[in-house]
Amino acid sequence: MSYVLLNVSCALLAGLLMTRLFSKLKLPDVTAYLIAGVLIGPYCLGALKVPGVGFDSMEAVEMLSLISKVALGFIAFSIGNEFRLGEIRKIGKQAFSIGIVQAVSATICVDLALLVIHLIMPDKLTLSQVLVLGAIATATAPAATLMVVRQYKAKGPLTELLLPIVALDDAVGLIVFAVSFGVAKTLVSGVVDFVSIFINPLVEIVGSLLLGAVMGWILTQLEKLFHSNTNRLNMTIAFVFLTVSLSMVNFQIGPVHVGFSSLLVCMMLGTVFCNTCDLSEDLMAAADKWTSPLFAVFFVISGAELELKVFGEGSIILIGIVYIVFRCIGKYMGTFISAKVTQCSPQICKYLGITLFPQAGVALGMCATAMQLREQGSLIRNITLFAVLIYEIVGPLMTREALTAAGDIKPKSEEVIKRRANKLAAIGSPEAAEAEALAEEEIREEAKAWEIEQRKHKK
Repeated sequence: MSYVLLNVSCALLAGLLMTRLFSKLKLPDVTAYLIAGVLIGPYCLGALKVPGVGFDSMEAVEMLSLISKVALGFIAFSIGNEFRLGEIRKIGKQAFSIGIVQAVSATICVDLALLVIHLIMPDKLTLSQVLVLGAIATATAPAATLMVVRQYKAKGPLTELLLPIVALDDAVGLIVFAVSFGVAKTLVSGVVDFVSIFINPLVEIVGSLLLGAVMGWILTQLEKLFHSNTNRLNMTIAFVFLTVSLSMVNFQIGPVHVGFSSLLVCMMLGTVFCNTCDLSEDLMAAADKWTSPLFAVFFVISGAELELKVFGEGSIILIGIVYIVFRCIGKYMGTFISAKVTQCSPQICKYLGITLFPQAGVALGMCATAMQLREQGSLIRNITLFAVLIYEIVGPLMTREALTAAGDIKPKSEEVIKRRANKLAAIGSPEAAEAEALAEEEIREEAKAWEIEQRKHKK
């Protein structure tokens, strides 16, 4: 137990210290957390086998998997808060259309590109692997996107559309993956399994939505028993924990496998709660503050889970690069075309697709299922790991730049910068005057750069 606590504290401290270094480079905190995880992971400092310095093995990282599951639950719960009926009435049609088209477009682009590689090198990439990798391409990482939105307090038309699309992406991805994986298993075994292709994914999606809706309704009723916001917050947090644990239950009813998607369940919990509880907005804001260190540990663990040994195989790098490039093309073109058709603003058409590039947890969950293909599943897992490593490091930065270019992230006001500098002066820091001067110069440069960028985009 002490070993686990030591690793948790090491992960949190490493992530926080890395953000100080990355802040000078003006990179998102989520990127800093992921890099910190790679550095203290089993392939870097962890290899030294010094207690408290890093994770000395993948088993040590996997011991913290429960933290990752809980963190993903809270992330999904927060995204569910974006499905308020008032907002959905305004953007529901656009979000639904873009969410489906961009996911399917990514699958088609990756499938076609990898099919060419299969025809050229059939011994390196089988048709089953092509289908499964194409399905995994649908998944977008909700965690990285949400963290960037929170850190930079992004607000605007693009952000309002982005979070519901990320939520819908999980449901679409589950369906596409289930069908593609079922066909891939048929190609490998030669036996057609109608239940695994159609029935199981339908049961999982419907069951997840029903479980989340019931838990959301119960939470709203229980909140009415308390008059203290502190107790209401405690109840909310307890219910997210409870919902995550229930979503991990799975069983068989005859040939049908009954399981749940924790992301869909917790999203539905947040959606029902925010639309039925009058105090949900305040409670969600309070919960966001409570979960900040949890999310930091989650991303450091995610970075430590990335297996750097995938860079040792040339075929994986080649297939991985093709996968990354064509998935980005599919996501961007699918988003651009569907946004145009649904009459979104030019800024949304141009930049929304870029914010959907990050990929992590959901994709890794899919490739874990793909391991059922045995020898063929190993290649799928390594290519997905390679892609996730690239996406998670570069994706958050691209998301921030896209939100900034669209005008949803604005430079800090001069008043905020001056207030911060005045606090330093009040403390009596010998560097206060210099800090104030630098702060004022920085905000002027940021504001000027932002105005120039906006003028360019308007032209």
